[in-house]
Amino acid sequence: MSKTVIKANTRGHADHGWLKANHSFSFAGYHDDARTHFGALRVLNDDSIAAGMGFGTHPHDNMEIITIPLSGALEHKDSMGNHGVIKSGDVQVMSAGSGIQHSEFNHSKTEGCTLFQIWLFPNKKNVKPRYDQRTLDVTQRKNKFQQVISPNENDEGSWIHQDAWFSMASMDKDLELQYDLKRNGNGIYLMVIEGEIAVEGELLQKRDAIEITDITSIKIKASEKSEILLMDVPMKW
Repeated sequence: MSKTVIKANTRGHADHGWLKANHSFSFAGYHDDARTHFGALRVLNDDSIAAGMGFGTHPHDNMEIITIPLSGALEHKDSMGNHGVIKSGDVQVMSAGSGIQHSEFNHSKTEGCTLFQIWLFPNKKNVKPRYDQRTLDVTQRKNKFQQVISPNENDEGSWIHQDAWFSMASMDKDLELQYDLKRNGNGIYLMVIEGEIAVEGELLQKRDAIEITDITSIKIKASEKSEILLMDVPMKW
């Protein structure tokens, strides 16, 4: 087993007034040679967007982009004609493929919103762009893993062009969960959304993360009520 702990306060940080962002990997004005990606996982941004503010129309290509709102609501428009609002409990996927343009704004004029935006390198280039938005039953992650992303169209949650699986869990104090790797050769990137957990001998608190490779399963124990995001991603693709 190989593991690396990433403490929340060591992430890159940007404060643009209307946008406060924490970068787990090199992004925009933040660069760290030791943190450019974890396998196919290229971006994990922990963003807080002020009321009524957001990102104007901009392009993407050949990237799988997953947005997971944590609070508030985000409004999306894109060059394929999609227009929707996502909120906590939803997951949004945009396969940029051969090219897409989109905008995303805080849907509220009075309240802030927070979200994770996650990018993965795809396993197929120049695919036809696609958009998907799902509302999940969050009760299904109570003291167990709920799959929110997979490579398979017929699985729970949404799907992407990559052999990666994302799961979320809401854990009660003292609960222990075991996660079994979905694909040989993948690694695990786990972030604590809220609370405090122990993973393979490491104590992680709010927004701390851990990278783990060379394993087939891990055990996670909550030392207080906690929420986690676990990403099972290819190290080679």
